[in-house]
Amino acid sequence: MAPVTETVTIDGRFNCGVLARELGGEAEVTLRRPPPLDRPLALVREGERICLLDGDLLVAECCAGRTGLDPPAPPSLAEAEEAVRRYPGFVEHAFPTCFVCGPDRSDGLRIFAGPVDGRDVVAAPWIPADSLGDEGGRVAEELVWAALDCPGAFAVGFSERGETVLGRMTARIDARPRVGERHVVVAWSLGEEGRKLYAGTALFTESGDLLGLARQTWIVPR
Repeated sequence: MAPVTETVTIDGRFNCGVLARELGGEAEVTLRRPPPLDRPLALVREGERICLLDGDLLVAECCAGRTGLDPPAPPSLAEAEEAVRRYPGFVEHAFPTCFVCGPDRSDGLRIFAGPVDGRDVVAAPWIPADSLGDEGGRVAEELVWAALDCPGAFAVGFSERGETVLGRMTARIDARPRVGERHVVVAWSLGEEGRKLYAGTALFTESGDLLGLARQTWIVPR
């Protein structure tokens, strides 16, 4: 086994991008088990694969991947703002303190993706807070992965199905968004197979430029 890349302590902000940033480029992250919080875990590079280990247990792994998606045309900012009014998580949410989409998390990303009228997508506006930027005002890549994460759950009916967990996410980041600027996050269903639910998510600038794209597999627990 290759040397440990680093030791990390996972908190409530953990997302697939934490592993993807170690690999760089378009990446696929598979979650094997829920990451334990608030204790040191090992990030280990094995050739072209990055592993997150809890002792000898494999928690997650990351390798090169390809989204292979063409995103739909983004809703306008006004459409995304209207969609937030229909965000089902305001009524009931299995994880109300989620860093990305939890309405009870004041320091989170607060991306509340609701159904867009007349379209089979969910969407939300996102203005990254100053606290999320680096010295150049750009949002860290792992936080862009986070922004692309939870909207996919609502595209596959998270609110109606109950507890649904992310199993795999493949994403590419074309450009990192700037803090204080308006963006639109959109997600759509790619079908389902048994307990596996598939979704696509995308992040756009207000003017419609694509910044990030992801393909996801969500799992309905037994």
